Amino acid sequence: MTSSRTNRLKLYDQRHFEPPQPDIENVASLPNLLRAFEEATGWSLKYCRGSKPIHPTEYAWSAPADPGVGATLGHVQLSPVRSASAASEGPPASLYRLAAAIDGLVAELLTTQQALTHREAELAAAIPVVIRSDERNHLARRLRGVLRGGAEAVGCHAAALYLLDEATTTLKLRCSWGLPRDRLARPPRPLRGALADLEAMLGHAVVLEDTALFQQWNPPEDFPSAACVPVATPTNILGTLWVFCNSRRDFNDRETNVLEVVAGRLASDLEREILAHEGAEAAQIKRQLDAAERIQRHQLPSVPPMIRGWDFAGWVAQSGGVGGSFFDWFSLPRTSVAFALGDVAGTPLEAAIIASGLKASLRSHGQYHRNADRLLSHVNLTLWTGSAGDQSAALACGYVDAASDRVRLASAGSAGLLLARSDGWESLATDAPALGQSPEPVYRQTQLRLRPGDTLFCFTQGLRAALKGTTDEHREAWLAQWLTARRNLTAKGIASAARTEIADQHANSAQGTAIVVLKRTKP
Repeated sequence: MTSSRTNRLKLYDQRHFEPPQPDIENVASLPNLLRAFEEATGWSLKYCRGSKPIHPTEYAWSAPADPGVGATLGHVQLSPVRSASAASEGPPASLYRLAAAIDGLVAELLTTQQALTHREAELAAAIPVVIRSDERNHLARRLRGVLRGGAEAVGCHAAALYLLDEATTTLKLRCSWGLPRDRLARPPRPLRGALADLEAMLGHAVVLEDTALFQQWNPPEDFPSAACVPVATPTNILGTLWVFCNSRRDFNDRETNVLEVVAGRLASDLEREILAHEGAEAAQIKRQLDAAERIQRHQLPSVPPMIRGWDFAGWVAQSGGVGGSFFDWFSLPRTSVAFALGDVAGTPLEAAIIASGLKASLRSHGQYHRNADRLLSHVNLTLWTGSAGDQSAALACGYVDAASDRVRLASAGSAGLLLARSDGWESLATDAPALGQSPEPVYRQTQLRLRPGDTLFCFTQGLRAALKGTTDEHREAWLAQWLTARRNLTAKGIASAARTEIADQHANSAQGTAIVVLKRTKP
């Protein structure tokens, strides 16, 4: 026998559920308002659904109640209730104004319902409250569509999504289907005492065949039967999904499995929105950091001082794009130049802000001080008095007097100073406290005269950390030998060679590096 059945490819189109539009009939106080209006005026004011007025010959006045959702959902109609003569005479002008005011109130309530639904859905994923251009893809519509599909799949009449707050002490209704819209305005439910929700969040589906017999489980709505399943991602418990039925019934294994799948879909939608929001925030922060890095880089001096017989160069590398490492120089009267380099401790962004303040302080105090130790003391006092005591920085600074070929130097913290001559090298760093550690530290100034060919090399702790050796002394000795071998290079050539030398090591360093090279050339 040949079978009459034929095998055909079956295509199932995914259904897109459109959630109900705002409905003023869910406002419990409206009937009392309309009843009081009729008793006071003798005219009936009614709200009627539909985009067109109903029975246009039976009312004296009508106005649309438009919540701004793209369609007129209903009309407010004014009609007489006592006599036909009243209809022919028409209502007084004051009654028109009162009816128009109530119509405006109805439209505002519809708008509030629409906005509340969307905002609660957005808050469920902690995303900014913004107006979406593509309304069909709005999170509120997606969540309500999933709730409706899940509830109808198991033969229920309502569904609700409750999410935990940040303190995990309450459960707030964030989205619902089949429940009055005013439920969204209710305060959160305390988690303490919500036994069904607690049991569900432990990983068990809770089925209440007759809620009247299981009041100790504290269901959130008054329905004859209900079921509760957890809403969770692989790493986080988000809340619970409730479905409600208008009659007493049981839920079999297949139906509870369906509810768990629906809860997984809800968790997936929420997590996707959270990740999208975090990605947008991360992109915004990245743009801000790029702007801060650009500003910090542009604040570095790009042109060396034009002083006969002296050659200047500098270089800085931050460990995270922005940071607290910097160098600076600026000209002073009588052919003098002030120079400095520093390294601020702290997180990259915090260090960058403090470094900017230090540079401003150096330039300000450097205009009237000519001794490096006094300059360090005043900069330290500025940092100490302007912070909470948790900011510190290493700093080396000095003055170059081109007329006498003399240099005055002072350092604080871990800043390094090396002088390379034809007959050897010398470390000029002093064991002085870092800036910001006390209000009255003692700094010592060193004066020296540079001969043609002598090179002064200033660097921060980040350079030591990126170089070879087991201790700071070994690293400094290695650096001094490296510098002595390159005395014949220009200041810019020495800075470039140092940059190339430590490029590979600095890539894995958690510290920034700043270098300043001063070389005495032939007059």
